[in-house]
Amino acid sequence: MGIAIVTGRWRPGHVLEGELEASAHLQISRTAYREALRMLSAKGLISSRPRAGTRVNPASEWHLLDPDVLAWLFSEEPRPEVLHSLFELRSIVEPAAAALAAQRRSPVHLERMRRALDDMRRYTLHRAEGRRADQEFHAGLLAATANPFAISLTNGVTAAVDALTQFKLRLAKVKRDPVPDHLRVFDAIRDKDPAAAREAMENLIRLAILDMPASQRPKPAPRPSASTAHSPRNIH
Repeated sequence: MGIAIVTGRWRPGHVLEGELEASAHLQISRTAYREALRMLSAKGLISSRPRAGTRVNPASEWHLLDPDVLAWLFSEEPRPEVLHSLFELRSIVEPAAAALAAQRRSPVHLERMRRALDDMRRYTLHRAEGRRADQEFHAGLLAATANPFAISLTNGVTAAVDALTQFKLRLAKVKRDPVPDHLRVFDAIRDKDPAAAREAMENLIRLAILDMPASQRPKPAPRPSASTAHSPRNIH
């Protein structure tokens, strides 16, 4: 049901079957169907109202960074705008988080990230253990910001990292070793160099984008011209 919603087979406003009809159609118990509706509602995909039934919500109400929702989005080939938006989110959040982490990290954070790097090197992204280590590295980086709001993004950011990695692996074997790029981020954070950490993370994301098929790569944002970059309108 979640896949049918996020892939567009059930459009916003679509009315779901009643409990009796749906449980018979899906060959599940009414209790299981009610639990499925509860989960979909908690993820913002549907809402129920008296006498109006249960309807699919607009995409603006979906919890897009929920790991299940992301997995459903990537169960089929995602639309290019989904990939572009995820990389855009990472480009906004992770370089700033890396810079903060460089200022605030503790030995505990560094050890967590170092262990994750060791596992990435040992298992590679072609194994589940290596992909979990990749997620752990990014989780450790966010933890090192010591910012509770940044840390609250951990599940969403790590789910996005994993979804994008698995999508790339589904298309073709990734030949580039991502560990050196992660190591440069780690080294800058260890050395308490915020500018280098930001730059290393920006480069890591740029290389991840280049791993994507050319037709799926996010397009760079247009740069302001020299004549407009310093105008009062742009300053504000």
